[in-house]
Amino acid sequence: MISRRRFGQAFAAGLAATSLAACSSGTPAVAPAPAPDLRAGSGEHTSLGPVKRADAGVLTMAYHEFGPATGQPVVLLHGWPYDPYSYVDVAPILAGAGYRVIVPYLRGYGPTAFKSAETVRNGQQTAVALDVIALLDALKIDKAVFGGYDWGGRTVDIIAALWPQRCKAIVAVSGYIVTNLKANQQPLAPQAELGWWYQYYFATERGRAGYAANRHDFNKLIWKTASPAWHFDDATYDRSAAAFGNPDHVAIVIHNYRWRLSLAPGEPQYEAYEEKLAAGATIGVPSITIGSDFDGAAKDGRAYRAKFTGKYEHRIFDGIGHNVPQEAPRPFAQAIQDADHL
Repeated sequence: MISRRRFGQAFAAGLAATSLAACSSGTPAVAPAPAPDLRAGSGEHTSLGPVKRADAGVLTMAYHEFGPATGQPVVLLHGWPYDPYSYVDVAPILAGAGYRVIVPYLRGYGPTAFKSAETVRNGQQTAVALDVIALLDALKIDKAVFGGYDWGGRTVDIIAALWPQRCKAIVAVSGYIVTNLKANQQPLAPQAELGWWYQYYFATERGRAGYAANRHDFNKLIWKTASPAWHFDDATYDRSAAAFGNPDHVAIVIHNYRWRLSLAPGEPQYEAYEEKLAAGATIGVPSITIGSDFDGAAKDGRAYRAKFTGKYEHRIFDGIGHNVPQEAPRPFAQAIQDADHL
């Protein structure tokens, strides 16, 4: 978000330029070109096609696939409270450009299922990342271009930081959003804390019960508040809401947010990975980060620029909310293609 000082400087510069143009006697003023329609193409598709399944570690992981089997693999990861329909318009664009596109359901979503009732329903960040690594292994994909936002963006960051050999390039909405448990203990300004109200709700048993009973309406409220300028219809929301009926959905979501606040333990097998991330792991693979209105003052990307040490670009999508790929599918798909060629 542009600061008032920078806005004032830009306004003054624009006013000066206008004054000079008005005093010029030879050349008529030229109207500025209209800004591109970032939302163009949103809502063009309503189906992801058939569901496929793969044996991926502790999961039978469900996913959708687009494009030629011989194409450069692209793995697109959704967030909460969303699902693979975030990429319903992105995936056909990339498939048309020759990419093999894989869009999985994360643990706790849609048809993805745990193989054993005894497995801990763990939502911590490195458990989710290792699910995706297991999916790559199952599909015999050595290296992919990754894209994601929210939980998916965090997972993309973690894979790039811990398993860079599996990443050709990444596109990460909101930049570097790896959870640091120690940093998460520090309070934020009141207005910022207000935006995380649901984390504190989920910290209570009342919150768990409320989410279990009202997840359809709860998540629709999150959609509206996270993307206030995205006027999605009920059919669009309901296609994604079906994924929240997964029997493990509530347990995974509640554990994820409690773990992030150090209110629920992780599992020992993930501790070494979490320690590497906590030590300040950076990302050296070619990366494009995207800032949207959801990111507020961090939209310009400066806060996390130092975390990306390889080839890098940052893009700002003004007027777009949290669900960037579904709200702005064409520029998101272009970012994937551009990252592939950095």
